Amino acid sequence: MRMRGDFRAVALALVLVGVAVGAGAYLNRPGSGVVLLAPAAPLFAVWLPHVGPGSVFAVLIAFAVVAWGPSLAGYLRWGTLLGVGYAVSVAWTFALAMIDGWHRGFADRLTNPNEYLHEVPGITDIPAMLRGFSARILDFQPNSWTTHVSGHPPGATLVFVWLDRIGLGGGAWAATVCVLVGCLVTVAVPVTVKALSRSASRAEPALVGAVSVARAHDQRAGAAAVPAAGQALGAERGLTPARAVLLFAALFPGAVWVGVSADGLFAGVTASGIALLALGTRRLPLAVLGGLLLGFGAYLSYGLVLLGLIALAVTYLGRGLTRALPLALLGALAVVAAFTAAGFWWLDGYHLVVERYYQGVASERPYWYWVWANLACLVLAAGPALVAGVRRTGAVLLRRDRQAWRDPALVLVAAAVITIVLADLSGLSKSEVERIWLPFTVWLLPAAALLPRSRWWLAGQAVTALAVNHLVLTYW
Repeated sequence: MRMRGDFRAVALALVLVGVAVGAGAYLNRPGSGVVLLAPAAPLFAVWLPHVGPGSVFAVLIAFAVVAWGPSLAGYLRWGTLLGVGYAVSVAWTFALAMIDGWHRGFADRLTNPNEYLHEVPGITDIPAMLRGFSARILDFQPNSWTTHVSGHPPGATLVFVWLDRIGLGGGAWAATVCVLVGCLVTVAVPVTVKALSRSASRAEPALVGAVSVARAHDQRAGAAAVPAAGQALGAERGLTPARAVLLFAALFPGAVWVGVSADGLFAGVTASGIALLALGTRRLPLAVLGGLLLGFGAYLSYGLVLLGLIALAVTYLGRGLTRALPLALLGALAVVAAFTAAGFWWLDGYHLVVERYYQGVASERPYWYWVWANLACLVLAAGPALVAGVRRTGAVLLRRDRQAWRDPALVLVAAAVITIVLADLSGLSKSEVERIWLPFTVWLLPAAALLPRSRWWLAGQAVTALAVNHLVLTYW
């Protein structure tokens, strides 16, 4: 595949962002008659060019990863690399948050009256809260839950209640936990790719990764071949698809919203569940643990049930449809049973949340703008590297080669794209998807395994995150 196609895809993505920004500014003008409720549309933010304590550190971290990341990713032992990648991800996320300052960007971010922490002091009886949770979802009643609590199942609120009960109350601790759990994505996604690559290579020795599949297609087509995995990322030795994914996960632009939003925590929990499910296709007890985490994920956010598609892709790739999948379902159903027995029925909560949604912003924000402007938010959270990687994924899969549909990176990305499309078309996420879709967006990271010239792409990822965080002030 030629780089020209990548540049075209990125250019089109930038045009989409530009049009969304321009249209947002036009619709936000006084007297337009259209309500976007997003001053820096399409992002849920305000325009505020600024620098802060984290600016220098964020630039230095980005420079270090771009300069030395590809080499280290090829030489370090796998376990060591996972630890280093996680540490870099935490540092990167924290530095981005600190661009807005300690209070505004970190410690006070989750103390907003619309956030979960606002309700924590009033929850003194957890069983009673669960039994009466649905009755307080609808708006315009004296005891209505605050915006984020009402918009999610009780599991999300319980996380912060539990933190408070063990002595980790307040905004700073809540933000710290969101960052630490959210950054588990940097471990979970590469571990998933590695585990599934082993399963695929054992079943089909010729299948050794997304880059090799793409290369084979290009050779058949007579085009300039994509280099093998090690060459594709700067010719570093041993840079397998999983190692390439980890490198890009550590410098993920979506870290702007991982630090700090509860959706970052949701991404970390569910990505860990999917990683355990991938490992569980060979070690069955881990499939139960994966199912437990994914089941709990459905009680963190209603929309996370869409991750079932990615879970199915994982069990298909790991050849665990008849063994690992039933065990994972058993784990997930145990969570459902626990919440139901405690008095909260998921479907009741979901229907009431949809009603609450249309009591407020959904009745004003126009679907015709957000259905495509949401994708501009996705571009900014995913970064240009993943735009190019998704293009390459589509180019390979559309050639209808059965071998490609057994490749872990390709299939995971395809499942993530379908999940995002379904979420977008539903109309239940008008704006704010840069954070809401984090649990889906992180599964586009395997597309990075197809990219050549990693340093340029890594630099593009860093520039995207730095530009967003310095030009706008995000609400959460």
